Amino acid sequence: MINVREKYLGSNDKMSFMDRIYLPAIFKGMFVTLKHMLFSKSVTTQYPEEKRVIAPRYRGRHVLKRDEQGRERCTACYCCAFICPASCIRIVAEEVTPEIQHNHPGEKYAKVFEIDLFRCIYCGFCQEACPKAAIFLEDIYELAVDSRDKFIIGKDVLVDKKGGPRKIRV
Repeated sequence: MINVREKYLGSNDKMSFMDRIYLPAIFKGMFVTLKHMLFSKSVTTQYPEEKRVIAPRYRGRHVLKRDEQGRERCTACYCCAFICPASCIRIVAEEVTPEIQHNHPGEKYAKVFEIDLFRCIYCGFCQEACPKAAIFLEDIYELAVDSRDKFIIGKDVLVDKKGGPRKIRV
């Protein structure tokens, strides 16, 4: 049976006094610790005051976009709901009436558009499948809430407040 000392040091090598009290290893570890404490720059971000720099392709919370006239782009075609691997999107379509014609460009619109953020895996398939460029995953990463049912977000949270041209991210 091989002794542990023989396995790592060899049978003829004897540990010196300095090796037995581990002083060189302790000093080497202290040197590395002091070097990082004194000469390294801080990587801590003071979060509420300073926001992190987000990568351009980051996929955060969903946003339903409006067109240049301020109308909702979503025409309730269900492409995003069909392509979603987590089945977290729920859409209820309704016909556009003359009273709300000014808010919706098509014949039907999404009366209910809900996303369950607990089930969502933020894959971006819904964004790629949408033929009207209505849904985007923006760089919103602050998703903390105080109850679980607030993670099912509807059109009141999802719809962008102002309209604008299409912004296709690469």
